[in-house]
Amino acid sequence: MSIATLIRTGLELRRLRSREYWTRLELEAYQARALDRLRAFVYANSPFYQRFHNGLVNRPLAELPILTKPIMMDNFDELVTDRSLQLKHVESFLAGMSATERFRDKYVVTSTSGTTGRRGIFLSDPGEWAAYMAPFARSQVWAGMSPSPTRPRRTAHVVSTVPWSVSARAAASFNTALGLSTALGHGLRLDPLEPLESIVQRLNEWQPQVLTCYASMAGILAGEQLEGRLHIAPDLITTVAEVLTPDQRARIARAWGRQPYNVYGSTESAIAAECERHSGLHVFEDVMIPEVVDEDGAPVLPGNYGDRLVITALFRRTQPLIRYEISDMVRMSPEHCSCGRVFGLIDGIQGRVEEVLVFDGLNGGQVRIDPIFFEPLLGPIRALAWQVVQEPEELVVRFSGLSGDVSCEHIGEMLRRELRARGAFAPRITVLSVAEIPRTGGGKAPLVKSQIPAAPG
Repeated sequence: MSIATLIRTGLELRRLRSREYWTRLELEAYQARALDRLRAFVYANSPFYQRFHNGLVNRPLAELPILTKPIMMDNFDELVTDRSLQLKHVESFLAGMSATERFRDKYVVTSTSGTTGRRGIFLSDPGEWAAYMAPFARSQVWAGMSPSPTRPRRTAHVVSTVPWSVSARAAASFNTALGLSTALGHGLRLDPLEPLESIVQRLNEWQPQVLTCYASMAGILAGEQLEGRLHIAPDLITTVAEVLTPDQRARIARAWGRQPYNVYGSTESAIAAECERHSGLHVFEDVMIPEVVDEDGAPVLPGNYGDRLVITALFRRTQPLIRYEISDMVRMSPEHCSCGRVFGLIDGIQGRVEEVLVFDGLNGGQVRIDPIFFEPLLGPIRALAWQVVQEPEELVVRFSGLSGDVSCEHIGEMLRRELRARGAFAPRITVLSVAEIPRTGGGKAPLVKSQIPAAPG
């Protein structure tokens, strides 16, 4: 991270921290002003939004159309406000970029993996990148890790090292932004696709004080600690990028005697993080405006899961995201955290809409099974990790580190019984004990996924 970006991130972090104990009226007034500034800039500089919001420029935010990733990518050249940018040039840059290289020596370029469909590509200028990073820095402060440039802490990130992933870009610059790392090399970056034995060995050698992992990897490493193969004592464990299950959280707490801090972000924006009370994920409402909506785009009341999360990123100007759809199913809490911070809480994340499994119904029609259905059934089983994959003619359930006295046949029978209780016709169910759960090219291990092609249209 350059000195200029480090300074920008530090200044942005200071601004963010000054807003945490605003009243709700103060926060909403700030959101309204920031949104007005964003929309005025966008309507003056983005031909796409001039068309997309035609006749709606004075309408409330909730009345604007929802922007999907395919719409954004199909209109990339006219959506961006730097009129010299073209998607073909950005894609060419992505093909050979390094984890620290910037497009035209200015823009940080990140991309989604495309596992849920077409990949999204996002550009951030230095100010926008600092604004993206600062909320994550704030979450570390909430966890008790205040910036200390004179006392850098040894950090380890076990996240994707693919250069275009936001995990890799953030890990490359995040430590410096917090004063957790310096040019002397106080940060270790490991790819979750490395052999587990290698990851354990390198962590044992490094002895990190701060450990940041995908949730699935944190659960596996906690198991390695409990089995006596991993010997580290981190002061802070942060889980990112995947749903953190109650079973994973409990295993991490047993392994290291402390609760993990869960952080919720996307390639598009930082979204939420836990504070020291661990009562839910505080939504970064001074960075983006969230809307939990159903499949028709109607708002969903707190206490209920939505089908989509729609965000408006207040800090993005180069590539504006106004009412941008993220396919996560989240639930806002009707309660507020006792810590006194003004931000609303997310108290549940089911996963992505693309992870919903659809079965034939016992009485005709189809039955939707949300990802959260499987966690209370499979989480308590004595194993390091599990994964459910729906194939066209089969439901495959994989366990790594499965206890030898657990019957795969009995697990299959239990799942078939529970699915039937939901009115779903259970296809052939295959339960496997495997050495490791397969991971995506970005190193993630989704708990539930469907291999059934989406219906056309």
